[in-house]
Amino acid sequence: MREMGDRHGARPGLVATWGPLAGILAVLAVVVGLLVGTDPAAVSSRDDRDGTTTVVGDDEAVIPDGVLPYSLAEAQGRADEIDWGPRCDTDTGMLALPISPNRECMAPYDGPPGGATDTGVTDDKIRVVVYTAMENDPVLDFVYAQINNNDTATQQWETYLGYDEILRTYMETYGREVELIRYTGTGPITDAVAAAADAETIARDLQPFAVIGGPLMTEAFAETLAANEIMCISCAPGQTDEWYEERDPYVYDVLKNVDQYTRQAAEYVGKRLAGRKAEFGGEAVRDQERRFGLVYLSLSANAETLRERFETSLAEEYGVELTDVASFSNPVALSGEAREILARMKSRGVTTIIYTGDPLAPQALTRAATEQDYYPEWVISGSALVDTTIFGRTYDQAQWRHAFGPSNLFARVAPDVAGAHYLYEWFHGEPPPARTGAPLILPNLQFFYSVIQAVGPELTHETFRDVLFHAPIIEGDVISPQISWGERGIWPGVDYAGVDDGTEIWWDAEAVGPDETGTVDKGMWTYVDGGKRYLPGEWPTTSPKVFDPDGAVAIYEELPPGIERPDYEPIRPRGDR
Repeated sequence: MREMGDRHGARPGLVATWGPLAGILAVLAVVVGLLVGTDPAAVSSRDDRDGTTTVVGDDEAVIPDGVLPYSLAEAQGRADEIDWGPRCDTDTGMLALPISPNRECMAPYDGPPGGATDTGVTDDKIRVVVYTAMENDPVLDFVYAQINNNDTATQQWETYLGYDEILRTYMETYGREVELIRYTGTGPITDAVAAAADAETIARDLQPFAVIGGPLMTEAFAETLAANEIMCISCAPGQTDEWYEERDPYVYDVLKNVDQYTRQAAEYVGKRLAGRKAEFGGEAVRDQERRFGLVYLSLSANAETLRERFETSLAEEYGVELTDVASFSNPVALSGEAREILARMKSRGVTTIIYTGDPLAPQALTRAATEQDYYPEWVISGSALVDTTIFGRTYDQAQWRHAFGPSNLFARVAPDVAGAHYLYEWFHGEPPPARTGAPLILPNLQFFYSVIQAVGPELTHETFRDVLFHAPIIEGDVISPQISWGERGIWPGVDYAGVDDGTEIWWDAEAVGPDETGTVDKGMWTYVDGGKRYLPGEWPTTSPKVFDPDGAVAIYEELPPGIERPDYEPIRPRGDR
């Protein structure tokens, strides 16, 4: 593993953008097991391993040359002839990893080297750059201070390497080794000029196949990489569907994109809230029919486009007109503006504020509302990290006890039961060095490994996309989302982002328990019906079941009913024994 551009001693970003935080999984990401595979019941057979096989089920899964999933080998009657090694549980055909949902094994590859198939790919290497933020970035430092993130740059990098060791142990990479290279940004995450320059440096000097992460308050980094035909993952602020299509096949996200956020929020408001009384607000509004206001972060023309799409969707699909709309551009210096926004919302009779933005602005907004004795409903939209307990505790609790809405996260599980922390300690025998950032590090790296093991020896940016877009949909459960990419009929057009579904949450101001870093305190997001999830078009038309403890879960102290995890021993002895 190599390091470059780290002369500043930078700290990788925990949260590296505002409302468009869609490029980063939020703080309690569990291992979703995106191991592109097949359904054994849906496998077509073939006589040999040469050529491409199409597996037909609910989706068509392309199996490239050299790739042999366990289910296909079993369908051919060949599973018992193959030495799957200790990474595979041959009783189930699944990887011997404690993850949920798990996916099937790939046969060890014994064919010829794949060669230099694309930029950053050789017979024995796949070069991947990990972008980390510069030291003392004022925006990031402010965010870190809110959540007591004390992870150092070294701890973050060591955690990357620790997860990489797990993934390379269990994933098939066809004779190649993933080479992680650390690159430290040369400017703040808001600096488009520095971002573009960093991307040019990476493309020219490092020539990787892919980049993970980026300065996420500007799209300049991702756009420059794409122009240089370098792929990046979670490297840009949330963008529209069209933006990703124009940069095909070079930019991917794990969470929803901003168009998808917008569609989900509109469906939730239109189906669950419109035409009913504001029963979850303060005493002054709860007997009134809902009148909606929108408060959103506006940093670019893209934000205005999304706002227009949201208003149009509400009006044309659900007959909902917004009573007031207010934007802001600086979440850090919002106090005065927040007072004006909330005074206007109150004077215009807004009962229900829809919030779409960063995780810091609600601090000023909720304080301003309380100062004015104004207690509306607060409807979150799924914008990242607003729906985490660690940030929820930083908002005015007299206001936030009226907060609820759709979330793209999934019901929390205690870190000693499942998730990123559990996996790291299971394998290494000790917690991850980056206590706060670990759950943010794993998903993007796992996504990359999971796809390349399904692509096989002929690794190019085009084969990466094609296999990803034809992989079976990864079905979710209450502690993990449904994940898919491509044209699946779930979203309009081509989907370059992963998470498809969402759940409903409400803020329990009286609940006591741990936040996403393990700090026990008062106030927690609580998941309706144990974290039941809804795909687009599936949200109910009944009133929300929020602020109802029946069936609600703040955190699972053990795996939920119906979710099982075999007790595996790691291949490599814990603690380097």
